[in-house]
Amino acid sequence: MDDVVIGPVDLAARVDDALAVQAVAFGLADDEIAIRRQIVLRHLHYPGVRALAATAPGDRMVGFVYGMPNSRGHWWSTVVEPYMRQTGHDDWLDDSFTITELHVHPRFQGRGLGRELITAITDTATEPRSILSAIDVESRARRLYRALGYVDLARPVHFPSAASPYAVMGAVLPLLR
Repeated sequence: MDDVVIGPVDLAARVDDALAVQAVAFGLADDEIAIRRQIVLRHLHYPGVRALAATAPGDRMVGFVYGMPNSRGHWWSTVVEPYMRQTGHDDWLDDSFTITELHVHPRFQGRGLGRELITAITDTATEPRSILSAIDVESRARRLYRALGYVDLARPVHFPSAASPYAVMGAVLPLLR
């Protein structure tokens, strides 16, 4: 990881680089990338949005994370709120920092970049806790989140047009090290 640097990124200027990482990590088709591009650019207008990137030599983006203080008015919150209410965890939608996206290029996974990205961004949060959603399967991502202190708050959560169910997870900040 010595050759990879993590730091703030102008996500608006580097949105295509970030989506290229997400496309490889998540297996996205071109039409999905186009839709996500508009979503990311819209998110950048929300208050408190922050982004970090992991860059390799030559300024090649190999990972990124972005998030923001949660608002019940955000689309994501309106989808997950009924599931969170069913489990008695809808209070987590208030005073939480949401990890909106976190992706590391597969060739750079297993080096601690995901851990460093998520802990660095949540360390800057003024909210006392963090929430996120992840595909509801056992995966490296879910294991990482658990190791950092995230627990399942609601599952299975079904997002419109998503083929797989998700889990909403939450952790008290600062994250475990």
